[in-house]
Amino acid sequence: MLAADKASTALGITPVELRDGYALLRMKVAENMINGHGIAHGGYVFLLADTAFACACNRAGSVTVAATAEIDFIKPVQEGDELVAEAVERTRFGRSGIYDITVRRGTEIVAEFRGRSRTLRA
Repeated sequence: MLAADKASTALGITPVELRDGYALLRMKVAENMINGHGIAHGGYVFLLADTAFACACNRAGSVTVAATAEIDFIKPVQEGDELVAEAVERTRFGRSGIYDITVRRGTEIVAEFRGRSRTLRA
């Protein structure tokens, strides 16, 4: 799925580890991701977390999408920062699931994201 995600691959998001219910992705914050305050635009941090969420909840042959998602921005992100997003499945029930995604710069947490998924077809 990630290979076909043009938005994420255009931003340089790359997989570190992918398996059912888990994803670890990496992205370097580029100059064109900086907002008017001189820090990374939150939309890019959200996109990285959302991509990790999508990778964790889509199993082979399934089509699973976000039903809802929310993010807490903990610390500002700077140009040149190397971010990693780790998505972990918390539970699956019926066609739904809950996933927690932590975005880090090194060992420092910069954002926490929670996504709720819905499988359209398996």
